[in-house]
Amino acid sequence: MKVVLFCGGMGTRLREHSGTTPKSLVPIGTEPILIHMMKYYAHFGHKDFILCLGFRGDMIREYFLNYNPYLSQDFCMEPGGRILPEKSDISDWRITFVDTGLHSNIGQRLLRVRPYLEGEEMFLANYSDILSDLPMPPYLDAFRASDATAGFIAVRPSASFHCVSVGDGGLVDCIRPSVEANLWINGGYMALRREIFDQINEGEELVEAPFQRLIAAKKLYGHRYEGFWGAMDTFKEKIMFDRMYGRGERPWQVWENGQAVSKTSARPALRSVT
Repeated sequence: MKVVLFCGGMGTRLREHSGTTPKSLVPIGTEPILIHMMKYYAHFGHKDFILCLGFRGDMIREYFLNYNPYLSQDFCMEPGGRILPEKSDISDWRITFVDTGLHSNIGQRLLRVRPYLEGEEMFLANYSDILSDLPMPPYLDAFRASDATAGFIAVRPSASFHCVSVGDGGLVDCIRPSVEANLWINGGYMALRREIFDQINEGEELVEAPFQRLIAAKKLYGHRYEGFWGAMDTFKEKIMFDRMYGRGERPWQVWENGQAVSKTSARPALRSVT
């Protein structure tokens, strides 16, 4: 299946770290978070990517046009300058770059790439600033069985805030960490059938009016997942990922952790569309 990744955000809450760098190129360890996410999908056989570009899309194009795997993977340089292994770790990926507008929301970006999804009964979509170790095949099997138009994973909030219940007269009935409350949030990792385009009007944000219509029609699927999930929305969360990476705690790297894979493959290609 094709994978649509939303890479157009400005990442304003990460500006103290990234400056003019798009959030999807902010590194975790030696590679941008975008590459971590793409390697996750590729591990399960989904290697046909559509990147929805916006803010500094030129930098994302340039990164892939000049991609050098030897800056992040182990290799051996032999006499005469020969480098082993010779094969790039993304050589069998197909990547389509689409300018979807500087200020477009997610719904608008999805509409802009509709022509590149013609003929697809189902496709995947995700934000480009979250990582998880979600087992993909069981999730997709459950989504297909649901007959829903759209699905996403529901995760526990990871923020360190407390939930409060206030009774009559302003007296607090209960206060407890958010992780102990029965709260679930949209964790991305969306699975979408082509009928999703019938639900999005120009200018609408995907998770607002379109999802409300699907809820009313009982066509929106939420897959509860309590495994690892993390978002890099702020500089604090960027530091969290860096520390985990430095300690070798990288649960999202399923391509190195031995999670079961799919047999699906895709031909290599690189396209740029404006």
